Amino acid sequence: MIGTKQLNTKLITGFFLFLLILPAFAQNVTFDGQNNDPEIGIVEHLDEFIPTDIYLLDEDSQKVVLTDLIDKPTVINFVYYRCPGICSPLMEGLAEVMDKSDLVPGVDYQVLTISFDPTETIDLAIRKKTNYLNLVTKKEQIAKGWHFFVADSASIAKATNATGFKYKRQGNDFLHAASVTVVSPKGKITRYLNGLYFLPFEFKMAIVEANKGQSAPTINKILQFCYSYDPVGQTYVLNVTKIAGTLILFIALLIFLYLIFKPKKKK
Repeated sequence: MIGTKQLNTKLITGFFLFLLILPAFAQNVTFDGQNNDPEIGIVEHLDEFIPTDIYLLDEDSQKVVLTDLIDKPTVINFVYYRCPGICSPLMEGLAEVMDKSDLVPGVDYQVLTISFDPTETIDLAIRKKTNYLNLVTKKEQIAKGWHFFVADSASIAKATNATGFKYKRQGNDFLHAASVTVVSPKGKITRYLNGLYFLPFEFKMAIVEANKGQSAPTINKILQFCYSYDPVGQTYVLNVTKIAGTLILFIALLIFLYLIFKPKKKK
């Protein structure tokens, strides 16, 4: 048995060791309760609803309300059509997964692509749509279920804020992450799919869950913790500091437990 005095000494020693390690870890880990949104990236707004006062200009140059369009599981993705970086591979990834999926676009789900650059025109959007439709085999089906839009700055701000899409202008271009938002037929945000390419199974499950109104955290949450978005290189890089901080805390806890519970040596 461990004596009370010895146990108290070990508890105090372990506690001070924990206090020494904790600040280094706390600098690198953001807890869910803290308001530390990134300047560029994705802040998930699961179970929140799309506002009803977001106005878009569709391919027929008609002004429409975003929520009026959402009558089935809907994938919303923000790009700007003249983007020289990750927008093109993101759109190619969407076209590829739509082509491979056994779900029928326009029937089982729809994709709404919205430019977050208020200076872009619907003519440019239509040209971009044509380019991506040329990459798929189910051209007619996908054309009916994939719609392109532009909008004014006020509606863009409301839409991106509602979905947690954080971006920043840099000169004539923008720094932003690659992600799409999945919304239920009632306009509730149910899932985020991050990255440039999507697994058909993950894409289908996101649509099926959205149809039921079931929200789910992003499957690659652990990857988001281990990787940080580099807006300069427009790619994801390994976050060594966060990983090291986690390992240090884990080792500190092991030492803490060992100091408390290690068996007393017999004389």
